[in-house]
Amino acid sequence: MSETMRAMVIRAFGGPEVFEARQVPVPQPGPNEVLVRVHATSVNPVDYKIRRGGAWAGVQPPAIIGYDVSGVVVAVGPGVRDFRPGDEVYYTPEIFGGAPGSYAEYHVARESIVARKPRNLSHLEAAAVPLAGGTAWDALITRAGLRVGERVLIHGAAGGVGSFAVQIARAAGAYVFATARGEAVEVVRSLGAHRVIDYQKEDFVRVIREETGGEGVDVALDTVGGEVLGRTLQVVRPHGRVVAIVNANADLSPAFVKNVTVHFMFLERARYKLDALRELIERGEIRPLIHGVMDLEQVADAHRQIEQGGMRGKIVLRVAE
Repeated sequence: MSETMRAMVIRAFGGPEVFEARQVPVPQPGPNEVLVRVHATSVNPVDYKIRRGGAWAGVQPPAIIGYDVSGVVVAVGPGVRDFRPGDEVYYTPEIFGGAPGSYAEYHVARESIVARKPRNLSHLEAAAVPLAGGTAWDALITRAGLRVGERVLIHGAAGGVGSFAVQIARAAGAYVFATARGEAVEVVRSLGAHRVIDYQKEDFVRVIREETGGEGVDVALDTVGGEVLGRTLQVVRPHGRVVAIVNANADLSPAFVKNVTVHFMFLERARYKLDALRELIERGEIRPLIHGVMDLEQVADAHRQIEQGGMRGKIVLRVAE
């Protein structure tokens, strides 16, 4: 193994043009850490938010960002018990604290956030799962406590988090309403949504009121932000639950009147979520939705695409064959 590695570094905060290829030292695992050869990573909205100005997360340029990994363990630090060199793993790196991210050939992580990769996925496929899939799992299962037979509304269902949320909700035995637009409607339907609402042609509030007989949904997931949360509260039943993973510009007073619980959520890293996702993936109940695959050196173009919006799933970055 070389003493240096290829990485895409942000030299300053700013637009996609701040990325540049550099040779940097290969990190070394400390106690309870593993060193992973990164085969693939992927791009998430939080990536460009940190690229634009990530001091809030403890990031200071020059820095390596990126928050998905699928790869192979090549070395372990003292105290590591669950992994050894050669193990195929996947995980989402920590965001806070300024630790290096995954836009590089090697990455070090605490073993407690690392999980074994689904056997039926390639590294390119598995790299699309950890952050988006873990967020969807946390939102619906950990926070909302989604139960069999409940109705759920998922906004932005063609995106990274939304596409996993549709499948997780369906696997959990819920009736799934989902919003999307244009050609993405059929994509979301193929993921298992029972009723896909084209928000450019239909009013989701009217549709849900009509199709639930005015009862509304038990759970809603907002991956869109803005004013969507306020309107969503109109169709959540009394004592329902809402999870928002983005900033909302909304009047939350309807939640008080109906005793609705609103969770604002940022993913906490933990292995058990990835283990649960692996079981569902290996049983064929969920799959990653991949918008496209690009090489690591094309990360600036990947950021431009995701910032433009209209994504169907994730952009994955190939780091090694």
